[in-house]
Amino acid sequence: MQNKADSFLRLVKIMDELREQCPWDRKQTIHTLRPLTIEETYELADAITNDDWKSIKEELGDVLLHLVFYAKIGSEQQQFELEDVINGVCEKLINRHPHIYGDVKVADEEDVKRNWEKIKLKEGKNKTILGGVPAALPAMVKATRIQEKAKQVGFEWENKEDVWKKVEEEIGELKEAITENDQAHIEEEFGDVLFSLVNYARFLQVDAEGVLEKTNRKFIYRFQQMESIATAEGKSLADMTLEEMDAIWNEVKKQKPNH
Repeated sequence: MQNKADSFLRLVKIMDELREQCPWDRKQTIHTLRPLTIEETYELADAITNDDWKSIKEELGDVLLHLVFYAKIGSEQQQFELEDVINGVCEKLINRHPHIYGDVKVADEEDVKRNWEKIKLKEGKNKTILGGVPAALPAMVKATRIQEKAKQVGFEWENKEDVWKKVEEEIGELKEAITENDQAHIEEEFGDVLFSLVNYARFLQVDAEGVLEKTNRKFIYRFQQMESIATAEGKSLADMTLEEMDAIWNEVKKQKPNH
């Protein structure tokens, strides 16, 4: 069995060969790879959501290939070498874990997170506490990261009861905006409701993005089951009343999903 180093070097060698000999691989740039990398990352996320370890292994390989590919292009452009990337992250991990590689004492994971953010600020990587939140993150994930970072400097509610009061307050303001029939105000307050719900999810130790995706999948499953039942009865959903569809929907809800 190959050891980890041999396996990694085998991948690097294959990447070198592909870059030199394959017309498609030779043509790629960091910009053409970007959308493909995003797609691969989402495929990995899907596999994780499904607890599909076989697919997780495969998708991790695809993501690793992309990382090696970017490093290869970086070397060709005389920007950096693969070993620079690896050593860089090693030094970062050592520097940001002084409780492991230094004499700093921590009580729990929250202390670790706070130290991490303080070190990043000292390094100058982020000029502000929220500077490290990528602009391109999906909105719900971004809301979670913003709140987590604000927490590291103490800008945080003390308990989930206070957070829920804030949710109710935002819902009340949304209702007022709806009464006013002011679309711009409605959109603003709706956003505030979502943001406060994401915050409440954190206090419940719930991954807002993850559970919403599970709900999306549950709805898709139930809707497709409803379509199948209607088809078996010689009907089309488009020709059915809401009451008829709702009756089938309630029957599907009683079933246990097979996924």
